[in-house]
Amino acid sequence: GIDNLVFIAILAEKLPPEQRDKARVVGLSLALFMRLGLLFAISWLVTLTKPLITVFDWTFSGRDLILLFGGLFLLYKAVSELHERMEGKPEVKVTTNVVYASFTAVVAQIVVLDAVFSLDSVITAIGMVDNIYVMMAAMIVAMAVMLLASKPLTNFVNRHPTVIILCLSFLLLIGISLFLKKTKHWMNG
Repeated sequence: GIDNLVFIAILAEKLPPEQRDKARVVGLSLALFMRLGLLFAISWLVTLTKPLITVFDWTFSGRDLILLFGGLFLLYKAVSELHERMEGKPEVKVTTNVVYASFTAVVAQIVVLDAVFSLDSVITAIGMVDNIYVMMAAMIVAMAVMLLASKPLTNFVNRHPTVIILCLSFLLLIGISLFLKKTKHWMNG
């Protein structure tokens, strides 16, 4: 979850200071419910490997599409964040007003990001553990640790801009990895 926390720190920084803690807590709490929902949909997750669509000679399952679009989402977010940090936003006019992102948009991005990061781990957990209650307990404990670690990690990341660039580069690699992982067997097939 450290990669998830780093990106949450970057997203939360776009909010006014008084909303940052709330965004982390709300985003991670909603992400926990989303993860638990994925667990309860075990039978659906198992069937995600069946081909849904075929384009030319390539077949795409639901899981493939989720990971493919998740990888593209991570690529887009990492590249846009890197660009903003390295090049800055284009200046329209000089003003003393600071423009912050929407609270709802930041929380939604936190939940989407967590969905992308957690899908593989949820599928792996389903294959490793037979008891759904053990998986639920593990996810609740992991999310509690993430909630406790999110503020100190956010403070550390925001004090060290180099860490932000390294973390965004890491997210870029994860996005590329997800994308290539899903396209590799299509290219070879």
